[in-house]
Amino acid sequence: MEEVMQAIGVVGLLLLALVGLAAGWIASLVEGGRHRRRYMLIGLVGALAAPVLLAVLGVTLLAAWGLAAMVAAALVGAVIVLVIARLIFD
Repeated sequence: MEEVMQAIGVVGLLLLALVGLAAGWIASLVEGGRHRRRYMLIGLVGALAAPVLLAVLGVTLLAAWGLAAMVAAALVGAVIVLVIARLIFD
């Protein structure tokens, strides 16, 4: 796990966090502005979890494509977690 965090780096984590927060913010706008903090927090969790989960599972695409693949994985992870959360909470 330590190798994964070292590979992502501080700048990568900040970028993933920004992607997750932006995805949550956009999701709250789609929902009419309700529960903005909840959506942003859920987007943040999804964006941070997806690249880490893929790296732990041994998906080497992140290493080959670098930061662009991490951002794409973060965006997909945030959207998936946001959809699941919407199904649970609303």
